[in-house]
Amino acid sequence: MTGPELVPITASEVDDAAAFLHAELNPAVSAAAWTTLLRPPWPDAGPDSGVLLRDGDRVVGVYAAVRSVRDAGGTAVPLCNLAAFCVLEEHRMHSLRMIRGLLRQRDVQFTDLSPSGNVVAMNERLGFTRLDTTTRLVLNPPARTPRGIRLSADPAVLEAVLRGDDARIHRDHRGAAAARHLLVQRGDQYAYLVYRAHRMKRLRLFALPLYAGGDRALLEAAWGAVRGHLLRHDGLPFTLAERRLLGFDRGIGRTLRVPRARMVRGAGLEPAAIDYLYSELALVEW
Repeated sequence: MTGPELVPITASEVDDAAAFLHAELNPAVSAAAWTTLLRPPWPDAGPDSGVLLRDGDRVVGVYAAVRSVRDAGGTAVPLCNLAAFCVLEEHRMHSLRMIRGLLRQRDVQFTDLSPSGNVVAMNERLGFTRLDTTTRLVLNPPARTPRGIRLSADPAVLEAVLRGDDARIHRDHRGAAAARHLLVQRGDQYAYLVYRAHRMKRLRLFALPLYAGGDRALLEAAWGAVRGHLLRHDGLPFTLAERRLLGFDRGIGRTLRVPRARMVRGAGLEPAAIDYLYSELALVEW
């Protein structure tokens, strides 16, 4: 008797994969929301969206992946983010087969930005390393915007001001359900923050920065006003500030003893350049 068939998630498989993730991984995330993960809104999204395990007509496992092409000093780096993994218990023996089906691709850098449970240890056995995710949980108190600083979340303003890779990132993520955008301006300078409203222990109280572009020194100078915006505009009283991502971790708070693991495998982007865009963190709200 043959085992379940492992197939790539192409256009014809997306609906079945999304329905499986809704039913078996997280029913709080609709099938439509899972579909947006499997059909991301940017070009260069790759030939497939991961792999699917099918036993006859029945889906029994999905490893969803989000593909993109990122720039590393003028070199195009194909990136594959391992986004959502679920296998029915009676087919768990095929889990390693599924991930190896993805990892056998050459000249691709892989990330796993929200691994949980046994996945972290399995990733380490497969050659993934952990990024430095030193995180300070900081308070977002009410704050005035300093004179000369302007904050805007208006898409038209962002589109008019952002340049280069920042402009492309904004275009690619305007339709990403979980990505929120904030522009900081001072004269001709700008800083650009992409973040999500994040849950920890089922509490939706946290801003999680996904990307910091433009002038990071300006972002740091306006950090109090930015945090005030996160409280006032988004109702988020805390920020999960990663030093590697932001370049600083200022603010009243405390360093997390066990920050969330985020992992990478392969060459291309240096660890300091890996952000959390083009991933489930930008595409899916939960």
